[in-house]
Amino acid sequence: MEQAAKVILPLPDQVGAPAPNAHASTPSPPARILVVDDQPANIQIVGSVLGKLGYEIIPALDGPTALKRLAMHLPDLILLDLLMPEMDGCEVCRRMRENPDWREIPIIFLSAADNKDLVVQALEAGGVDYITKPFNQAELLLRVKTQLDLKAARDRLKQLAEDKDELLGMLAHDLKNHLGGMQMSSQLLHKRIEPLGDERAARLSENILRSGGQLLAFVKEFLANAAAEHGVALKLATLSFSDAAARALQKHAEAARRKQLVLDTKLPTAGSAVLADLSALDQVLDNLLSNALKFTPPGGHILVSVHPGVGQVECRIQDDGPGFTAEDRARMFRRYARLSARPTDGEPSTGLGLSIVLKLVKVMNGELACESTPGQGACFMVRLPRPTP
Repeated sequence: MEQAAKVILPLPDQVGAPAPNAHASTPSPPARILVVDDQPANIQIVGSVLGKLGYEIIPALDGPTALKRLAMHLPDLILLDLLMPEMDGCEVCRRMRENPDWREIPIIFLSAADNKDLVVQALEAGGVDYITKPFNQAELLLRVKTQLDLKAARDRLKQLAEDKDELLGMLAHDLKNHLGGMQMSSQLLHKRIEPLGDERAARLSENILRSGGQLLAFVKEFLANAAAEHGVALKLATLSFSDAAARALQKHAEAARRKQLVLDTKLPTAGSAVLADLSALDQVLDNLLSNALKFTPPGGHILVSVHPGVGQVECRIQDDGPGFTAEDRARMFRRYARLSARPTDGEPSTGLGLSIVLKLVKVMNGELACESTPGQGACFMVRLPRPTP
């Protein structure tokens, strides 16, 4: 394997060099900067200037070499010459942005060309700044330091966000376990109180049961949203859309019976095969059907149908609830969105269900659409691709 040639410049004792910290137990390593230029003299000049701040310089004389260096050592910043033979700076930048591991590395273009069109092309390719040669040393140092500070700030925010998500996930998992136990206990308590004829105790136990159910539903959907947000590893396989819809209907059959809802179905066995993840597909249909049950008034109708098409299979879940206003439709897929419609029998509603559905449908390469007129119900349509022959 080719070893990256590194120019490690000593830290001089002069103004501009970082001051030693007597209290720091583990000093942070110097920032690593990849300098790409087809002229060795230019790399030496830039390296000499940046050496004043103790940066580690990784040189590359052309685009392909720069991409090899990236595969070996990720830099904190890239100084990229725009006009180079074989592969120019814009092409190098575009290839970098295609790689998720390299996408966040800031790129400053260095070029003797002062053509405004070239500047625009460089920035459109993904550069964050543009410095014209011959450059002013103080300007170069300042721009480099600015981009490194911005990257460090982004990295810190990303780490804080990951720590926050991890902590919330742990708390939510613990809450889910405790709430599940409380819910089971409250159900048993409510069943024992009902035959006693104590109306006040029955109301109190019913309130505990309902509140616990709402909180447990929120925690479950919070965890589902967190999993969808962080890209759950899906296992796509050939599945029957009709079978998945039938499973969701069976799960909610008792709730529909208690609410006196009529569940109509059109689930053809032929032509319903789709490429999807079993767990994700079940969760999508479960969320949509659960919403239809919540917002359909007692005695209403819900239609679940599957429609084979060219290249896709569509599943429709249609209710005769209150529907959505224009304002609702503009924010219905946002997390924790509170819409104008309310559940018709006191069911819990967290504002996370549709957000989760949209994410899961997208990662399965599908489409989600909604047709609704206020006062005339809503129809959600999930379209998933057919498996390739």
